[in-house]
Amino acid sequence: MDGREQQEPTSGPGEGTPDAPLPAPRGPLSAAVLELVADGPPGTGPRLTPLSPSHDPWGEDHQLALHLCYELHDRGLPGVDPGWEWDPGLLALRRELEESFLAAVHAETQPVPPLRYLLEQLLAEPSADFGPSHFLLAEGERQHAREYLVHRSVYHLKEADPQLWVLPRIHGPAQATLMAIAYDEYGAGRPERAHCLLFARMMAAFGLDPGYGRYRDLVPAPMLAVVNLMTLFGLHRALRGAAVGQFAAIEITSSPGSARLAEALERMGGGADGTLFYREHVEADAVHEQLVRRGVIAELLATEPELAEDIAFGIAAATTVDARFAEHLLGSWRAGRTSLRSPLADVAV
Repeated sequence: MDGREQQEPTSGPGEGTPDAPLPAPRGPLSAAVLELVADGPPGTGPRLTPLSPSHDPWGEDHQLALHLCYELHDRGLPGVDPGWEWDPGLLALRRELEESFLAAVHAETQPVPPLRYLLEQLLAEPSADFGPSHFLLAEGERQHAREYLVHRSVYHLKEADPQLWVLPRIHGPAQATLMAIAYDEYGAGRPERAHCLLFARMMAAFGLDPGYGRYRDLVPAPMLAVVNLMTLFGLHRALRGAAVGQFAAIEITSSPGSARLAEALERMGGGADGTLFYREHVEADAVHEQLVRRGVIAELLATEPELAEDIAFGIAAATTVDARFAEHLLGSWRAGRTSLRSPLADVAV
């Protein structure tokens, strides 16, 4: 793997490279979405081609197409008319993509264990060869860290945004506690402490461009699936229990992994800016773990006990997509190849 570093970033934290293009298509579905939205304001054109029976919902084409549809509800896409967000034809395709992806996730998680068991499992530390944080701490090199940050940038540069869709869909103490956790994610009243900006500073410290969407072309399907799952759960009221479960899986497991990542990045010369994001999560998520179990899940079930199975599914689903990402990452690194779609050093900033 080429360890050469790129030139210094050209944009400020989280601002987005001004001339960042739309990503290249990865198959017929993503090509159709890109061609459609790049063709001016939405009109009354023909309905997009439906999915074929042989389509792979975990594949590059599917995950990019779904990611593009979701970005229209979020920060938007460069040069794309915002009116596409509610275009009926595009929404119909998005629904097909969602149903296919959700069916694939269900297939890999069934039968879902009871919620109490899953919560206990989240509190247990995995084996030392399980995840990326273990690898980076034990044997990772600077180029591995840079790749890892590129992967995670598609989520952490908008940290907590996908989960906030669930706020108007739960009420009472559970909503208040979830809002308190989100308040921390956005800097607790101090904009410069917002976690997305801390992540951007960390990217810059490792010679990466912190612009939003800058590396979308390089991030493969396993990482896109992680973020797509969050948005899928958040956008649908019927999946609000699953959204809470997915959020719980992040908050409960974050603190130990963040401690390993902070130590690993410090060893690689990350310095203060290069480690603050994960150091912040060591302390914050140790508190959030208690809040999400007792203040969100327990309170939500007190008023809507029928959501227990959905919360359990959300945890199982998040664990499944995270494991797929970890398998891809570690498999690539242990084979001596890049985990990105093309080597990072070969792409000019």
